Amino acid sequence: MTIREEISPATLPVSLTEDGIEVEYADGRDVFYRGVPKKCEGHVKTAPGKDVHVLVTDESESEGVLTYVNDRTTYDDILKDTGVGRVLLDVDEETTVFPGVTVRNEQHRVTVETERPVDGRVFVFEEDELGERSYELVEAE
Repeated sequence: MTIREEISPATLPVSLTEDGIEVEYADGRDVFYRGVPKKCEGHVKTAPGKDVHVLVTDESESEGVLTYVNDRTTYDDILKDTGVGRVLLDVDEETTVFPGVTVRNEQHRVTVETERPVDGRVFVFEEDELGERSYELVEAE
């Protein structure tokens, strides 16, 4: 198996629509995360074994950075060409993917947490071959 490395994300165009969220990759392709994200206060813990993507937009909600968490299947060159970042975490390890946004690996589950207000919006997508779910992290009211 080829060793994967962590990759810093590039800023990518983002479109928020009533049907979901579209991210345009640096190579011109795009990905569409369907549905309105469920609002979660402060953090979300994903189901075990899911692919987890974290999108943080800027204040205008027209640009953002997209990071894959513990993705070990996508080749490094593909991520570099698309502008998508990747972090790799051991069990019980955590890292900051964007100022104010941390991810933690907890026994095959990923926890994404906002530590303080973020200027844009924070979305978490979890998916596998059976389906996908999306969340938006918001401040507690």
